[in-house]
Amino acid sequence: MLDNRIRAAAPPGTVIPKPYARGPFRVKGDGMRRRQPALIYTIPNHRYPRQPHEKGVTYAELQAAYAELCDTGHLTLDWFRRALPKSYAEGSCNFTTIGGLLTLLGEAAYQGPGTYTKR
Repeated sequence: MLDNRIRAAAPPGTVIPKPYARGPFRVKGDGMRRRQPALIYTIPNHRYPRQPHEKGVTYAELQAAYAELCDTGHLTLDWFRRALPKSYAEGSCNFTTIGGLLTLLGEAAYQGPGTYTKR
């Protein structure tokens, strides 16, 4: 299962690779988002660095993105916006978090703005 692979590859404290992040985005651990099991991560709070913000992506969203990557060979921000509108509404950083987690698994590579490709 993808969620177990992600937990193994990205335990709490792991920095999520992001193409243009201004500070580390780190895995916090498991939690809930939109009433579903999710991976929670912290994002830098530039105003109060000791109090990072928290966001999350559900494991169902991660699975959907992985399926898209496997089916088409790429993952795009346009697909993310259409297929996962609730996650997109929370911020496009959820897209780069999903891409970064798939990169950590060795499944994806950042191709350029709004695109990850299958490795």
